[in-house]
Amino acid sequence: MLTGYRWLYLGAVVSTGLAAAAKTGTFLLLRFFIDDALVRERVLDVVLWIALGFVGLAVVQGVFSFLSGEMSARTAEGITRRLRNYLFDHIQRLTFTYHDNTNTGELIQRATSDVDALRRFFAEQAIGFGRIVLLFAINFGALLSLNTQLALLSIVVVPIIVLMSFFFFKKISDAYEAFQEQEAKLSTTLQENLTGVRVVKAFAQQAFEREKFEGDNHEQFVRGRRLLVMHSLYWPISDIICGAQMLLGFILGARFAIDGAITVGTYVAYTGLVVWVIWPMRNLGRLIVQMSTGMVSFSRVADLIREDREPLDDGSFVPEDGIEGQIAFDNVCFSYDDGTSVLKDISFECEPGQVIALLGSTGSGKTSLVNLLPRFYEYNEGSITLDGVELKDYPRSILRRNIGIVEQEPFLFSRSIRENITYGVSGEVSDEEVEEAAQAAAVHDVITTFPNGYNTRVGEKGVTLSGGQKQRVAIARTLLKNPRILIFDDATSSVDTETESEIRGAMERLMENRTTFIIAHRIQSVMHADQILVLDDGEVVQMGTHEDLMAEPGAYRQIYDVQARIEEDLEKEMAYV
Repeated sequence: MLTGYRWLYLGAVVSTGLAAAAKTGTFLLLRFFIDDALVRERVLDVVLWIALGFVGLAVVQGVFSFLSGEMSARTAEGITRRLRNYLFDHIQRLTFTYHDNTNTGELIQRATSDVDALRRFFAEQAIGFGRIVLLFAINFGALLSLNTQLALLSIVVVPIIVLMSFFFFKKISDAYEAFQEQEAKLSTTLQENLTGVRVVKAFAQQAFEREKFEGDNHEQFVRGRRLLVMHSLYWPISDIICGAQMLLGFILGARFAIDGAITVGTYVAYTGLVVWVIWPMRNLGRLIVQMSTGMVSFSRVADLIREDREPLDDGSFVPEDGIEGQIAFDNVCFSYDDGTSVLKDISFECEPGQVIALLGSTGSGKTSLVNLLPRFYEYNEGSITLDGVELKDYPRSILRRNIGIVEQEPFLFSRSIRENITYGVSGEVSDEEVEEAAQAAAVHDVITTFPNGYNTRVGEKGVTLSGGQKQRVAIARTLLKNPRILIFDDATSSVDTETESEIRGAMERLMENRTTFIIAHRIQSVMHADQILVLDDGEVVQMGTHEDLMAEPGAYRQIYDVQARIEEDLEKEMAYV
């Protein structure tokens, strides 16, 4: 983690040591002034030099204290900047399975709050620990040079302080980890509420969400109070012990001075040095306790970093002439990590340029099936071949460059419409190409009505656009990518019948020579496909063209009859309006 900053941080530690040595030198110079300079006949001859010595030591202490703080701050900021960048890139490269099982709020917490705790660790706590150790070593060495017996009597409580600090270290580590976990849960609750604020308002669930948030917030309050109680218990105990030690040291030192065992100058120097031996040790306990939070955050960040990345370039086959789009499923089975079987013995073939439609109820496995093609997930049994080559032999990066996906719930970034359409396209894209894709997706006319046209900035997740408009922008984005394989995951579910007809007409022209998978619930969206697969509970229960499936009894004809009856009823109702 310190790679590239080791020498800078070492400089901070050395500067801390020099500043501590300058502080110790001040007390030793004070001893010389009292014991030697004041008893000379010509005191004024040395007073000026001693005064300059005090000033010089103060300047040295100030300069090196500044350098120590500046270098440690540069190290901490540099490390955290690099760590944030790495975590952002790392999180994007984690597997889909990991993201399925991890809350967004938890990831945000680790990339922000935990990283900031590490920044404080390097900027304040680690360098502070080194400063305290150096202060103790230098000042205790100075005490030994003054009087060995008095020096040893002055550190009796040091082992007690250290042991007590490590005891509180363990207690506070556990309390802080529980606090961070609850804060991550609270962040997730807040993030979900803000993301779904329209749903909350639509169902008038503000009171319910408030009570839910207050419950999580109260739990964080309880855990935070427990953490603060741990801190508050440490301070009075350590202050009493350290204060008693210093009082004892002052009494013993005064007794030694009265008995003539030490000089007055030595006693004055001792009173200053013993403070810089005892109080740093008291602060060492504080830092040990505070460092526990940094250690917990380090552990949480390290756990995230240890997660395996998705190997995008893992694959032995790179097609020289591009991908044609011939796909074959042979007894493919797939289940998630929890062992739940999602797909069972899926088998079918499609030639390049064919349109494959997937029809079935919610949870039948349609989306899971198409998610295997870009290797978002790996199938457990069977074989999938692309142009005659096992799919697992293709690098994920190549598959995803050649597969375009329009999700059921489109996501738009808080950028201009043009930037959203060109997102993911390598190289420069002309305005004509952007407009052509938008026209094909039946969204060009809508965009031109905005004051800034294609430069109109959409809000977070595209909230300034209607559901159908967002869907069509997402379709334009995929079409501009010009992939060899298209996947439309119920892409026309958010548009009206007229717009769906416009999009379907444009799609039919653009899908020429491209293998296309269409997931839909409306028969009208899939009836012209080359093959229609009807799925139920992860199995293909029917397969064929529209004419083939209508000619035989089964789920497809039942769905067709139900939808036809609904449309007929709607037409009758509209006729009466």
